[in-house]
Amino acid sequence: MHVEQLDLSEWDDALPNDGFEVFHTPAALSVVEEYAPGHLELYGGFKGEQAIALFPAFVQRRSLGTAVLSPPPALGIPRMGPILMPNSPKRRKQEQLNQEFTGEVLSRVGADSSLTLFRMISTTAYADPRPYVWQDLDIDPAFTYLLDTADATPDELLSSFSKSLRREIRNARELDVTVSIEGVEGAKQVYEDTRGRYEEQDESFAMPWAYVRDLVTALDERARTYVVRDPDGAFLGGITVLYSNDAAYFWQGGSRATYENVSVNSLLHWRIITDVVEEPPVDSVTQYDLMGANTERLCRYKSKFGADLVPYYVVESAGKRMEYAKKAYRMVSK
Repeated sequence: MHVEQLDLSEWDDALPNDGFEVFHTPAALSVVEEYAPGHLELYGGFKGEQAIALFPAFVQRRSLGTAVLSPPPALGIPRMGPILMPNSPKRRKQEQLNQEFTGEVLSRVGADSSLTLFRMISTTAYADPRPYVWQDLDIDPAFTYLLDTADATPDELLSSFSKSLRREIRNARELDVTVSIEGVEGAKQVYEDTRGRYEEQDESFAMPWAYVRDLVTALDERARTYVVRDPDGAFLGGITVLYSNDAAYFWQGGSRATYENVSVNSLLHWRIITDVVEEPPVDSVTQYDLMGANTERLCRYKSKFGADLVPYYVVESAGKRMEYAKKAYRMVSK
């Protein structure tokens, strides 16, 4: 295997049909590159002409040290990291690919230096982080909720929800409210609603609207904003959803919203799930990623959807000298 640095066009050619997330797409990466600190470096592992591994990194090189981040902070990117495309079904070959590609990328970005902060959050498809452990990096598991919609009808999915969630959806459907897909203006209302919710909780919200606008515009059919409105057309709440080839991702919004003392958030989720089954923007989408599985107060609600609890991995530089840098990164990422 040989590793090359790619431009976005070459990355697009190398991207597989599945096994990647929405922020691996060239459309998303081009927008993130404009707003993220540092510059985008795209690495591809090849066997002959065939791409068998990919890794995007945002790299800041300064006199005091280097930060290598996948994903970069403060831009609402839940996961990024490597994509593996082994051309052999044999476990030994797959592990060899993972280990060799990981080692080469870490070497290229200088992750073994005491002056380099390396931080990566893997996709749910990346199941074997051991090569990072063997490179003396710290590994912590994290979790998300993935609802499998393949070969299921909306009624079958609804029956798998908790009793209280089914009742909440039923009550909201009886209200005189509408749920519709809206464009950039709808996304802006969801953004402002989200920012307001953060301010109410005295939490920082550094994501600029220009970034959200450009991302939603660049993703085109891979982004949908669902908005619920009262009979007079007033905004009650909304959710912006992003799509890879495999999954729909709850991305922004979902602030608590009620009408006539009935929550309408579950109605929004239900419309999204129904569309994933019946009218997805990408035909191959068969999952809804609800996010929020790492926050206790959100788990109490999102576990009601009966989705699978799926792990992914946070990989960071180890050692006491990196603790300050990692704490600073986590503060910026919130």
